[in-house]
Amino acid sequence: MKALQDYPWPGNIRELESVIERALILCPGPIFQLVDKLEISSPPISSTVKTLEESERNQILKTLSETRWRIEGKDGAAAILGLHPRYLESEDA
Repeated sequence: MKALQDYPWPGNIRELESVIERALILCPGPIFQLVDKLEISSPPISSTVKTLEESERNQILKTLSETRWRIEGKDGAAAILGLHPRYLESEDA
């Protein structure tokens, strides 16, 4: 009972129904026992997942675009991103 309560049920009620039905069919005796261990599998990594470097670059470009490519000053991209203006002026950015 504890295993059933602690499991997050990512498949919702259908998964719960399936696990209980399978346990009832395969249970060797009169006492209800789970046949399978309830383990959470990690989702597959999607090919659309970006690297940290790609995400940072996209955020920098988005911020530069929103500031009309203004790098320095109070409303400049460097201030918004918390970066030194020279970093955005360099080719490494």
